[in-house]
Amino acid sequence: MKAILVIMLMMTSILVGCTTFDNSEGEREEILDELDPTRNTPEPTDDELSSKLGYVRYTKDQLNNETENSEQQLTIDRNEMADMITKIILRNDGFEEVATLVTDKEVLIAYQRNEDLSAEEAANVSKKTAVSIMPGYFNIHVSDNETLMQDIQSLHRSTSENRNYDNTINAIIKEMEKTPNIDAVE
Repeated sequence: MKAILVIMLMMTSILVGCTTFDNSEGEREEILDELDPTRNTPEPTDDELSSKLGYVRYTKDQLNNETENSEQQLTIDRNEMADMITKIILRNDGFEEVATLVTDKEVLIAYQRNEDLSAEEAANVSKKTAVSIMPGYFNIHVSDNETLMQDIQSLHRSTSENRNYDNTINAIIKEMEKTPNIDAVE
């Protein structure tokens, strides 16, 4: 019984000894937390995210002392962007169906329009919608050729790492250029 008590006492002291560590890591985390402009902001709900303004403020020293990976890249949820573009275009009168594909550098939009909307106006609305949502380095192509919707859909499972679809994209763009493709905003 004494042996078990001694072993338990030794195990407890070992565990307690392991939990005491150099506090410099904790101090470093505290400093980084102080530099974070959003540290006192509670986590917003989904509804608050869409209405909240974006704000950050740093000094040059804070930026130079930042320990985060300096090679971070901006990422875009391409599916979300395609969804947003498509829904906004469909909210305009004259559009019946819209297919949108967003790659790493191209936006392809094919749509079905009714007779109430001219080909030029449909192209203009489609292109302006995509331009207003996407970063400026994206090339935007639009077409009222309804058969291209199937071609665009055939690429929906492709990834930007696998460039096997480049020939298909180029063929779709070539077909899109045959229809009204207004240079709405450049």
